[in-house]
Amino acid sequence: MTTSMDDALDAHPTPSSPKELCNALYASCASRFKADVVFHQEDIWPLKIIPNDNLSELMMCINRLMQDGLLKLHNAGGSRAGWKVVSRENAKKYQNLTIEEALVYSYVESSGREGIWTRTIRSRTNLHQTTMNRCLKILESKILIKPIQSAKFPKRKIYILAHLQPSDDVTGGAFYTDGALDEEFVHQLCIWVERYVLGRSWYHPPAKAFPKKKGKSKLSVEEADELRAQEFRLTERERATAMIPMPAGYTGYPTVSEITKAVNESGISDVVMKEAEMRQLMEILCWDNRLLKVMGGKGFKTIRLGDGKDSSKTQNGLTEAPCGRCPVFDLCEESGPVNARTCTYFQDWLA
Repeated sequence: MTTSMDDALDAHPTPSSPKELCNALYASCASRFKADVVFHQEDIWPLKIIPNDNLSELMMCINRLMQDGLLKLHNAGGSRAGWKVVSRENAKKYQNLTIEEALVYSYVESSGREGIWTRTIRSRTNLHQTTMNRCLKILESKILIKPIQSAKFPKRKIYILAHLQPSDDVTGGAFYTDGALDEEFVHQLCIWVERYVLGRSWYHPPAKAFPKKKGKSKLSVEEADELRAQEFRLTERERATAMIPMPAGYTGYPTVSEITKAVNESGISDVVMKEAEMRQLMEILCWDNRLLKVMGGKGFKTIRLGDGKDSSKTQNGLTEAPCGRCPVFDLCEESGPVNARTCTYFQDWLA
């Protein structure tokens, strides 16, 4: 029985000085609580660091740790006080700052990746404009904070911690550069995406090779001119057959996740595109009548230009009905051998 009690005392030896007691309390809190976790007085007692659960000694240690910047007071608007553990590296930053500089730094730090407006800093700290500007300049020279450009509020001067990257809500995402919309990048990305979707929206038969004459190494001038004339005599409808619609029920149209993966692998963007950003781009292309949603909105396909002289006319789902490419369209008539009521192509298309 005596041995077990001695082992218990050895597991938590009583510190011999207030400094050792503070170090032991900080080490225990740092190992038990993460930096973003708020802990309270009742969470400290189970650590068995303070001898006899002495409240005065506990408060002495907490106040000293707060003075050294190792603990940060956190009060969520109520009467119950809590604390957060601060790493020794971050605590050294506070120790080398004046009271005003530490106050400004704390508000910038609490803003996270969203950043904080200089007018907000001034209203919360009640510092004079000159004093606040001096503090911001010193903190920036020590590479503790940095200014960022906001896409929503380009005229506001916003600060963030130097080692953080601002959130997409602040910068505007990959489509913005220095707070301004990168129109050239958006235009190039739209063209790339449209071509990628085009390759998976239609069946493209292989191009016909030019006929080769036996016994001759090359065509004569007259034969080459005739082949060129035949090509120009092709109707718009014959040229459109190079984009044959996929069969009914086709599920190979690209989705947002597939398009996003293809964009990131292509190297067209210097930053990694997210699915939410690509979804915004796809919506723009749909509103511009360059893409069409299919597969219940999960997939996308391109819209083919209409036949005839008016190439600006586009086709939609109705023009892709079997009648548009029916081989016996000229024979179809009411009560005839081929009619809409007994059409087998419609049954396959609607299945």
